Amino acid sequence: MRRRLLPALLVAVLGALPGSAAVPADPLQLKGTIPYAEMEALLKAAARPGLITVTEEARTHEGRKVYLVRLNRGGAKARFRALLYAQQHGNELAGKDAQLCLIQAIAARPELLPADVDLYLMPMVNPDGGEAYRRTNGAGADLNRDHITLDQPETQALHRVALRVRPHLAVDTHEFTRDGKDWEARGWDCWPLVTLDALNVPWIPAELRREGLARVASAQVLMDRAGIPFARYTVGGLPPLDEIRPSTTEVDDGRNSLGCMGALSFIIEAGVRRQAGAADDLPRRADAVTRLYRHLLGDAASRRRVEALCDRARKAPLPPFLATNFFWANVDGQVPTVRVLDRATGRPLDVPAPGLMTDLVVKQSVATPRAYAVDAAAAPAFRTLLDRHGIRYEVLAAAASRKAEACRLLRFEPDPDELYGRYGNRQIVQRAAAQDHPFPAGSLIVPLDQPLARNAVGLLEPCLLYGIYGYPAYRALVGPDGTTPVWRLP
Repeated sequence: MRRRLLPALLVAVLGALPGSAAVPADPLQLKGTIPYAEMEALLKAAARPGLITVTEEARTHEGRKVYLVRLNRGGAKARFRALLYAQQHGNELAGKDAQLCLIQAIAARPELLPADVDLYLMPMVNPDGGEAYRRTNGAGADLNRDHITLDQPETQALHRVALRVRPHLAVDTHEFTRDGKDWEARGWDCWPLVTLDALNVPWIPAELRREGLARVASAQVLMDRAGIPFARYTVGGLPPLDEIRPSTTEVDDGRNSLGCMGALSFIIEAGVRRQAGAADDLPRRADAVTRLYRHLLGDAASRRRVEALCDRARKAPLPPFLATNFFWANVDGQVPTVRVLDRATGRPLDVPAPGLMTDLVVKQSVATPRAYAVDAAAAPAFRTLLDRHGIRYEVLAAAASRKAEACRLLRFEPDPDELYGRYGNRQIVQRAAAQDHPFPAGSLIVPLDQPLARNAVGLLEPCLLYGIYGYPAYRALVGPDGTTPVWRLP
C-alpha cells in the first residue's frame, strides 16, 4: 500500500484550501503561472504544525522573500531528506508551479506524503526574476552561475539550506527553449517536453554517479509509458554535425555543487515554446516535472538504498588523483541519433548525430593534495568564500613553513576554443615541485579530510582548467609573476 501513496500524490485532483483557490492540487488544472503574491497566500494558508513549516531564508535585492517549505508528517521517522528547488531563472516556470501544486495536494491530504520522507521545497529561488519574467535576479546575476562565488543572497540561502538539511536527494528544475530560431530554420522543434540529467563531477564517488544515470535511464521507460516526450538533458547545437553533450561538468551549478556535498543530485529541464503564437503548455510541463519528482523520490526500498549511497559518499576519501581537465566526447565514433519534431508533419524524426558526445573523458589529472594553503594577503577574500560554503579551515596564528607546491597562472583564455570545442574562461596553470615555503601569520590551511572536501577541491584546486581564477575578483589576487594565492600541500 505504501508504494501506491506516492504515485497517487501527484495525479489526484484535490480540493483547494481556503484562501488559496488559485492554486490547484493537480498541475494539469493550472490556468496560468502562479505569481509571487499567490504563492505567499498559498504558503500562509497551507502552514500548519506537524505537517507544513514555512520559513524565510533570504531577502532579495528588491526586498522579496525567498521561502523554504518543509513537509513532514513522520517526525523523526522521516529520515529520507529531499530538497527540490526551482526558478533560479525567473522566466522558467514549470518547476515552481509543480512544487506549489504539490504543496496544495499535501496540505489537503497529508497522508499522500510518505511518512519516511522529509521534504524541503524552495519553489521560487529567484522571485525578483520571476515577477519580472527575466532570467536574472534583481542584481542582474545568473544564479545558476553563482554556485562557486555565492555572491547573491538567493544562492547563499540555497547553500545554507543544503548544508543544514544535508539532503539525500537534490533536484534543480529549469526550462529550455524548444522552438528557437536555429530550430525553425531547419523546420524542426526540439523533441522532448522534459529532460533529466544527473551529477557528473569526476571526483564525486562513482557509485553515486552511476545511480544518477540509472535513474535517468529508468525515467525514459516511465515517461515513454506515459506518452511524454523525454530525453536525457543535453546542451549544444543541432544534429547532425553540431556538438551535442550533457551539461557542464563544473561545480558552478546547483546540481554539481550539491552533488559534491554527497547528495544524489539532478537537474530537470522542461521544454518551452516561446515563439509568438505558440500554445501555452505550462500544465503539461508542470505535470511532466511532477512525474519526474515522483520518480526520483522513489519507493521506500529505493530511498533506503539512496540513503546508504549518500552516507558512503560523505565518508569516502578523495581519490588519489584529481581530474583537472575533462570533457565530453564520442569515444568509439559510433553515430547515434537525436530525435527532433518535424514542424510540417508534427511527427518525430530520428536524425543521425555523430556530434552527440556522452562519454566523459579525463585528459589530465594531478595527485590529490593533503590540504590547500591560502597566502595571508588573499586570506580575507577566501575566508568569505569558504565561510559561505561551510568549508572548514585553520588560520595560522604565527608564521609557519610548510612543504608546498606553488602554481603559476601562465595565461587566462577568455574565448571559446572552436577547434577543440572548449568553453572560454580557461585557466592555464603550471605546477612547481614541492619545496618549503614560509606562510605568514593569517594564512589559511584548508584540510581535505573534511566532509566538504569535494566542494573545497572545486573551489580551490589551482590546476583545474576551469576554476576560481575565471572570476575577475579572484584573478585579481594572482601575483605579478602569476603565482596563485592558493598553494597545494602534498
